[in-house]
Amino acid sequence: MGSTNNGSVAAADLQSATDQDEGEPPQRGFFGRIIDALSPSDPVQDGDARPVQGPQRPSAAATTHGIANLRKLRVDDVAIPKVEITAVPVTIGKEELVEVFRENGFSRVPVYKGTLDHPLGLVLLKDLALQYGFAGASGRFSLRKLLRPMLYAPPSMPVGVLLQKMQKERVHMALVIDEYGGVDGLVTIEDLIETVIGEIEDEHDEVEGALWKEEPQGVFLAQANAPLDEFEKALGLTLRNGEDDGDIDTLGGLVFLRIGRIPARGEVVPHESGAEFEVVDADPRRIKRLRVRLPGAVARRAATAAASATAAE
Repeated sequence: MGSTNNGSVAAADLQSATDQDEGEPPQRGFFGRIIDALSPSDPVQDGDARPVQGPQRPSAAATTHGIANLRKLRVDDVAIPKVEITAVPVTIGKEELVEVFRENGFSRVPVYKGTLDHPLGLVLLKDLALQYGFAGASGRFSLRKLLRPMLYAPPSMPVGVLLQKMQKERVHMALVIDEYGGVDGLVTIEDLIETVIGEIEDEHDEVEGALWKEEPQGVFLAQANAPLDEFEKALGLTLRNGEDDGDIDTLGGLVFLRIGRIPARGEVVPHESGAEFEVVDADPRRIKRLRVRLPGAVARRAATAAASATAAE
């Protein structure tokens, strides 16, 4: 989700680039369209050939599946764990805050005092740019003046309930709070909507329209759902090993089988061929993107790390 922000361009495009940040909603509202699309009181009849204005609604099958997810999934099923939360202290400077937004590509981040277990609210990139700009100071920087309220939810809350709460409060991010009052995770509006309509690709996603792309020196950035047989054929590399791998169809499935769980973002999973898989993006439910290093790239990376360690001694 990285991005490169240019001051004038970023400021000019903020309204369209912040996925309807908290503010005055349009007449129907984003949430209204989502909930209407999922409402059982507005069924889609087979053979209905009426033209559709605006974004198309999900199919009847997708709608049924989405409604089931809203009812059965809990907040802790979709939230990212605490260790993966990107948040900033209230004492952070303007330049450092801009860098956090630039490196991560987020439109909002939580703000805390001391530790994340003492959250103060959230700050929006839009508010920062409109108040201070990216090129220079507009008065003394005060992060507290930019803070917006944050939602809080228990892990057991149904995702549909939180979605309605986000609609009512017009806040697109919530911290998950455990029984002791500590922060347990974080969930965004995108996480909730993906439980209904599937994964949403945005302008920060690194692989667009392709299942994988080649990076320099034997490294590939790939979607986790890339077909394993096609990937093996394109790279001339055998990744399946024995009968246990025979039923695996995707790169993500191969990585999951190797370690028996969903890996965390940033985790590196070695393969017996000498290749390795780095998890670029994942949530508690699935792997999303992988960086695949061929054996030669792994060897070069290890040699570079060893040389750096020797030089530091």
